Amino acid sequence: MTRAYLEQAGYGARIMLSLSMTLFGGFSMTRITKRLKMPDVSGYIIAGILMGPYFLDLIPETFIEGADFISDVALSFIAFRVGQFFRLSTLKSSGRSMFIVTFFEAVSAAVLVTLLLWGVFKTDLSLAIIAGAIASATAPASTMMTIRQYKAKGSFVDLLLQVTALDDVVALLLFSAASAAASAMENGSADMLGVLIPVLENIGAVGFGLGLGLVHCAVIKKRSHDNRLILTVAVLLAISGACSAFDISPLLSCMAFGAAIINKSDDVKLFDQVDGFSPPVLACFFILSGMRLDIGALKTVGVMGVGYFIIRIAGKYIGAFIGCKISGADQKTCRYFGMALVPQAGVAIGLAFLGMRILPGNMGEQLSTIILTSSVLYELIGPLCAKTALIKSGVIKKNN
Repeated sequence: MTRAYLEQAGYGARIMLSLSMTLFGGFSMTRITKRLKMPDVSGYIIAGILMGPYFLDLIPETFIEGADFISDVALSFIAFRVGQFFRLSTLKSSGRSMFIVTFFEAVSAAVLVTLLLWGVFKTDLSLAIIAGAIASATAPASTMMTIRQYKAKGSFVDLLLQVTALDDVVALLLFSAASAAASAMENGSADMLGVLIPVLENIGAVGFGLGLGLVHCAVIKKRSHDNRLILTVAVLLAISGACSAFDISPLLSCMAFGAAIINKSDDVKLFDQVDGFSPPVLACFFILSGMRLDIGALKTVGVMGVGYFIIRIAGKYIGAFIGCKISGADQKTCRYFGMALVPQAGVAIGLAFLGMRILPGNMGEQLSTIILTSSVLYELIGPLCAKTALIKSGVIKKNN
């Protein structure tokens, strides 16, 4: 009844009512998940699943399909916030640990997933290496929101934010190499441009973000409180739109934008302003992720999807444990750091769509189904794993 009414309403009314129902639904579910001591992110995703087409079917599919821009905006805010943790002073003290842990956890997940799909499930090698490269990515969104909800601070949190941010850089580089190798397998020859162009594009995106950040510091220096927020959001939207126009992930550019600002001006209040503006956008992002879960696709993914889901978590945990050990981290960090690296969405979903263009026939659809379905499931359990890691490491109290 509700959906039928929405579909008959005018375009503007349909969008506003759908957004309102989305936010009210997410808020209502968090009233329940808070009592169960679950993070808000989990509540948002559960709300999305229940409101989506496979259960209550309250929201028109046209709205769900047309709301992709919300994901882009949310990811740009998240990346900007993560950029705050790339202070040069902090990197000097923990930079070695950050690079070591990121390398091992990303590469371990990529290698194990590749071996699983190719060696156990006997998939085509090109599908296996692309899926492996995508498996290295970690979504900072739910981890960031969980940290924000519980006001978690400390060296464990700083390292976690740095690793999840750098993780996407590694994932993009691995995907560039994997896609070039897959194209070479299909065409019978290696394409060096296929490797170099994506790398150069992302280097350019980082430079673009750094340059805008330095200019932005000078522009907002004497602006009012409101105008500082307006200009910052405008730049983030511009970065996201420009990168999307060239099929480049805006994450690295937005992170570089934030990193330039924090190192140039140390303007923590600006990040707090954006942080205070973003909760409704982030809530919509996670609720829409739940709505997009294709329950029917779970049947086609089958045992292979379950294997991918489990082995990626194992790869992240094992790699993080080894990396923390090598970097000399304390016992609690070694033991629990990998639990906070479970979420996967954003970049992984974008890379899955790019992979569909490279892989022929059903392989592309198979890749997309595995990544899209598992991403929502990762986002569902990821916040719980992150909260557990924060509790076990002593960052937050158990009764939170």
